Amino acid sequence: MNMTNEEYNEYIKKRQPKSPLGRDLLLAFVIGGAICCIGQGITDIYSHFGLIKTDAGSAASITMVFLGALLTGLGVYDNLGKYGGGGTLVPITGFANSVVSPALEFKSEGIITGMAAKIFTIAGPVIVFGISASVIYGLILLLFGLA
Repeated sequence: MNMTNEEYNEYIKKRQPKSPLGRDLLLAFVIGGAICCIGQGITDIYSHFGLIKTDAGSAASITMVFLGALLTGLGVYDNLGKYGGGGTLVPITGFANSVVSPALEFKSEGIITGMAAKIFTIAGPVIVFGISASVIYGLILLLFGLA
């Protein structure tokens, strides 16, 4: 069966199921918003118990990383990602998920050559480019006297 690229693309378009874009966007918004509301609630709880705003924010970030890692380890976060899609990529919990997932995937290869070697497979480039960008931005601000 000989097909041109255009014919093949048309064939695929006819056979491909339609993506429920509206539903996916709504679920991402709701799940991502719920994660953010939980984080804000945790911050408020820490503030209520006497932490100043910056310390409460730091403690809440640590708690959210812990919860994201725990829920990934229990398999809950991945199931949440099936429904919430991009909404589960909220930076704090999404980062924890991106660190723990490869570690779990490669744990059968051993602690050193599996988990330890692969733990930052996904998150490593994010850390490297995030730090590099912050250094560049800091230098630009310093050079222009905005710091």
